[in-house]
Order: sequence, then structure tokens, then C-alpha cells
Amino acid sequence: LLQAGPSSDRMDFQNRAGGKTGGGGVASAADAGVDRRERLRQLALETIDLQKDPYFMRNHLGGYECKLCLTLHNNEGSYLAHTQGKKHQANLARRAAKEASEQPYLPVPQASKVETKKFVKIGRPGYKVTRERDPATGQQALLFQVDYPEIADGISPRHRFMSAYEQRIQPPDKRWQYLLFAAEPYETIAFKIPSREVDKHESRFWSLWNPDTKQFFLQVPFKLERMDSRMDDGLGAPPPSMFLGAGVPAPPPPMFLRY
Repeated sequence: LLQAGPSSDRMDFQNRAGGKTGGGGVASAADAGVDRRERLRQLALETIDLQKDPYFMRNHLGGYECKLCLTLHNNEGSYLAHTQGKKHQANLARRAAKEASEQPYLPVPQASKVETKKFVKIGRPGYKVTRERDPATGQQALLFQVDYPEIADGISPRHRFMSAYEQRIQPPDKRWQYLLFAAEPYETIAFKIPSREVDKHESRFWSLWNPDTKQFFLQVPFKLERMDSRMDDGLGAPPPSMFLGAGVPAPPPPMFLRY
């Protein structure tokens, strides 16, 4: 009689088909499948939250059911292994296709189009530039008057300041900035002015559009600086009165830029 040793209840891997002495033997396809499913089950248990699965249900017997495939499972690991199988994945694809076919067709709403008004340009407007100086404080300003006799109905003139580095007509120069005026159907014009800080206090910086005379006024005051700074920025020494009088050379005509 053969006596059972301490390892008689273990599987004999040494004498399996394809095995060799000292080796664990070659696992069959079934064993490899079992091992793969077990690894998938462990991975699913760590990464998947069953509480968010709409098809996971626990029955009154303590087991688990898949409401999509109508299958029973003894534990969560068995259910998770089922969700990775072909049957569950095929049912998921079938359910998604059915829901897509039953969903009513909704036309894509078209974005509202804003019609851009197009005007035929009729040239540049007339203008007048006056240099000003406050006799009390010596603050300098420029008064712009732009004439728009043929301005379109419902249009008001607009203006804005542009940095020398924003424009693409001339090489940028930090000593200058540009003041633009626009009103359809006239071309947009720009004045090249010193790059000084503008005093935008409401009592000094103001604009006015006169719809009767079709004239637009804009006063641009500059903040006070030292005398040598004013001499360097191109405006020169301030005149003795608010408006330049006779005998004082007129300022050079502003340079127009087309945009």
C-alpha cells in the first residue's frame, strides 16, 4: 500500500503533459482563461463603482442580477467578470442602437445671423484741429472738429485711441499714438498725436455730435508735464492764450492713415 505523504493532496504539476522535471507544467487554455478572468475581476473591483451601474441589482436572496442580460451572480466579482464578457458588451451596443433609433430627430438650431451694414465709401471727411492751452494751469489740449455732411441715417461718429504697436501702416514708435474717427459712409481717418497720458476727467475730456450741422467735436486734454517734456513731445511751448492767435505758425496737417 502506498502511504499518503504531506503533499499527496496537491496537484502533480511535474508529470503533466508538456511539463518537465522541476517545472510547473504548461497551463491549458482553460486554466489561462480562468486566470485572465480572475485578473479582470480584481481590476474591476478596484476601478468600477457598482453603485453607478444602472444594470446592477441585488435581489432578495442576497445574490446579484444583471438587469440587462437577466443573469444571476453569487458575488460582485462574478457580476464584474460578466460585464467584461461578450454577451454583456453586445447587449450594451444593442441597447445604445435602440435608444438612438427611438430618439426623435431634433433639427440643429441655426445661429442667428447679424446682417452687417455695407456702405459705399465716399472719401475722407473734412476736419479742423486746434491746439489749446488753459491759461490758469497751462494744461494743453487738442480740439478736433470733423465734418460729416453726408453721414448715413442713424449713424453717430465714433472714435478710439490706437497704440503705435497696434497699427500696421508705419514702423512703431513709442513717442506717438493714433486717434481714429469713423462714421459711415466716410473712410476711417487717424491723427498721429504725441503719446502722452490723456486727462479723461469729464470736465476736460468731452465729445459732442451736432446732428444739425453734422459736425463732431472731441477735446483731448493731456496731463500736465514739465516744460522740457512738452518741448520734446512735438507740441512745443504752450501759446499764451487758449487758442493760437495771429502770428503763431499753424500746426502741421495731421497725417491720415487708411484702415
